[in-house]
Amino acid sequence: MDHSRAPVLEALQAFHDRGYVSFTPPGHRQGRGVDPRVLDVVGEAVFASDVISLNGLDDRRMSQGVIEHAQELMADAVHAEHAFFSTCGSSLSVKSAMLSVAGPHEKLIVPRHAHKSVVSGLVLSGVEPVWLSPHWDAERHLSHPPGPDQVRELFEAEPEARGVLLVTPTDYGTGGDIRAIADVCHSFGKPLIVDEAWGAHLPFHADLPPWGMDAGADVVVTSVHKSGSAVEQSSVFHLQGDLVDPKVLKGREDLLGTTSPTSLVYATLDGWRRQMVEQGEELLTAALALARSTRADVDGLPGLAVMGEAEFTGPGLARSFDPLKIVIDVSGLDISGYQAADWLREHQRVAVGLSDHRRIVAHFTYADDEHSAKVLLDALRALVRAADGLPTPKPVDLPGPDELQLEMAMLPRDAFFAEVEQVDPERAVGRVAAEMITPYPPGAPAVLPGEVITKEVVDYVRSGLAAGMQLPDPSDPELDSFRVVARKSG
Repeated sequence: MDHSRAPVLEALQAFHDRGYVSFTPPGHRQGRGVDPRVLDVVGEAVFASDVISLNGLDDRRMSQGVIEHAQELMADAVHAEHAFFSTCGSSLSVKSAMLSVAGPHEKLIVPRHAHKSVVSGLVLSGVEPVWLSPHWDAERHLSHPPGPDQVRELFEAEPEARGVLLVTPTDYGTGGDIRAIADVCHSFGKPLIVDEAWGAHLPFHADLPPWGMDAGADVVVTSVHKSGSAVEQSSVFHLQGDLVDPKVLKGREDLLGTTSPTSLVYATLDGWRRQMVEQGEELLTAALALARSTRADVDGLPGLAVMGEAEFTGPGLARSFDPLKIVIDVSGLDISGYQAADWLREHQRVAVGLSDHRRIVAHFTYADDEHSAKVLLDALRALVRAADGLPTPKPVDLPGPDELQLEMAMLPRDAFFAEVEQVDPERAVGRVAAEMITPYPPGAPAVLPGEVITKEVVDYVRSGLAAGMQLPDPSDPELDSFRVVARKSG
């Protein structure tokens, strides 16, 4: 295929060149109606490129196949049979994938460290999760993707399960053995969905962890806005093989997605694909070299320890690691990752993507250069100097892996839509949760609707909140009460 072409960008350019006057959405009319004060901040070009697909990028019958051609080029670029663009982020894409494999009251094998969007998919669909335990690093208190033996055991115990969802790489950059897990799934005649939101760049360089399509997965979801150069909410889900019907997958996306997709997402996805095919290996080679040297420089700073392949991979841990994730343990400074992230943003104007009770994560992409790497290093040097003046971090009551595996008493959907009540933390223990409670990022829920709340988890999320953990889900943001399924009177 001709990867020098960019069908969406070409259609957008033609829309501008031909001087169409639209009486269709968007109502701002390519920026003519936008408040100048908005244009001063956002710029005119954003609105000029915000064009509806129907009777905009294409004609009223979509007969030019602009979007379809762009998706075919994407599929070819990443070795998939089909690719579908999503303008609602991978949160929607992963729901679409789940619903294409399992329906109401059917079972799906799901890792317990899955993103909250997966849990939302369970709530929406009524799918019954069969929980797959991740590999747990108790020393560092984080989880890695599970292995093939665990998947095989669950299929043997739950043969009616319709398939498996795997999350890899994680927010920390650790990857699972996709090939081995795909082989297990296929030996049972079941599909493997991979939530590879952090892996859009993986197909384009041999020194990165394996790409899900190359490793035999049936459906792979990526967030191009995370590791690529498309705007926020840019997602693609990819398909191969005959275990998932492409028409069913697209139909589920149509069910959940917007009928007003933005050309900004389509255009930047299209342009990113072309850029990666033509320059991806060169750009990623430079990014990997920059990340490698930056990791060494950060690791040499007193009180900081950079974690990666040596710490995260091996028996019972992860299979691979994305070196563009610079995971920095700040506990040697006697501060928490929450404090480090807040201090860096306030005092150095540096924002990191993830923080937890002892770590921060700086995610490099091919957009980074020597200047941005130096900004990070200088900011971290300043943090090292300032750390003694920061207050002692509040302790987080960290549960062990067994204490994080809560009993599921109801389906997530049934608990979420049940009659509920708010109860204080002490009375919540032993009750069935009716809401998610999710440390974010990384966005893996500590409590799910339908799970029995324990004292250990209550202590964990309440102490985490006090220490700086971000919990966007609870109905009571202060966690002075918990939303639980009401008990039937009588």
